[in-house]
Amino acid sequence: MKVGTSLLAGPSGFDGLVLESIVKELAALKRERDLNVLMVSSGAIGCGMNLLGMTERPKVLPLKQATAAVGQSRLMHYYEVMFDTYGEGLHTAQVLLSAADLDDRQRYINIRNTIHTLFELKTIIPIANENDSVATEELRFGDNDTLAARLAGKVDADLLILLSDVDGLFDKNPTTHKDAALIEHVETVTDETEALAGDTRMETSVGGMKTKLEAAKIACASGLVMVIANGRRPNIVRDVLDGNAPCTTFGKSAAVLSHRKRWIAFGRSTRGAVRIDDGARRALLEQGRSLLAAGITSVDGSFDMGAAVRILDATGKDVARGLVNYSSDDINLIKGCKSASIQSILGRKDFDEVIHRDNLVLL
Repeated sequence: MKVGTSLLAGPSGFDGLVLESIVKELAALKRERDLNVLMVSSGAIGCGMNLLGMTERPKVLPLKQATAAVGQSRLMHYYEVMFDTYGEGLHTAQVLLSAADLDDRQRYINIRNTIHTLFELKTIIPIANENDSVATEELRFGDNDTLAARLAGKVDADLLILLSDVDGLFDKNPTTHKDAALIEHVETVTDETEALAGDTRMETSVGGMKTKLEAAKIACASGLVMVIANGRRPNIVRDVLDGNAPCTTFGKSAAVLSHRKRWIAFGRSTRGAVRIDDGARRALLEQGRSLLAAGITSVDGSFDMGAAVRILDATGKDVARGLVNYSSDDINLIKGCKSASIQSILGRKDFDEVIHRDNLVLL
């Protein structure tokens, strides 16, 4: 379950009342139903802003990191005190992550093992957050919705709940349209679905509905159901579990990715992109082929062999992710050429494919 910044930041700073209500409910559900609960909590920078008397989210990276360092201990203190008070023996564990932790396959597995071990202790609620005090802009998850979805897929969760200050996805912006209707179920996130999303305007938060839809794509591809619900509603978690809450539910994908494919698609930070022509797009999407140099039209960014890259079609849309067999410099030399020409161009031919089908995930 992810608790959004909008629930933890009131008009005068940190809003402990909402958090207190959520902790009480989680503690009760943990005792009653023996659930394994992994929380992803926003609010570190917001807590730091409150303590430092800031009214605007810092924009310079070192100040962001310093503010997060101040706020993270304060945020965890709130959680620990509340679970001590209402949990009847429950305690918290802090799990701080950066995107680099998921880039390495072994560290990716270690994180999974650590969280499952915390579950086995029965009395621990792991609370994860991005390690904002050390993460650089290039190595960030970017938002806790994405972090929550990637972690949920990693630990084989049955359900991902994103708690925000809205009931879910609406067909219009509910703050400006009184006739906006809640969309209760989304089977697949399409371009039309994404067009309904808007960004947040809060000074203390990052993301908005757009990031939640990106999280839905990750969650559904990982084989779990995702729910967006309003954390300000009393008993919201219980109502979601019992099917009584006003919310938006995203159905899990029919094609569930293996753990290795999840790591390729969502577990690694992409280092660049390759753009492909329509023929290559059809070969990938309709024929299940590998990506060959002949179908590549251009390369974005600088990366080494083995890097994770985005695969974009002629319109610039993400169609796949994959691990490259050649560096960006090499791909720039062989793009548009037949595989038989790679040897004469590079002086070697390590692979026929730029990205082999086994190392490629369709989005």
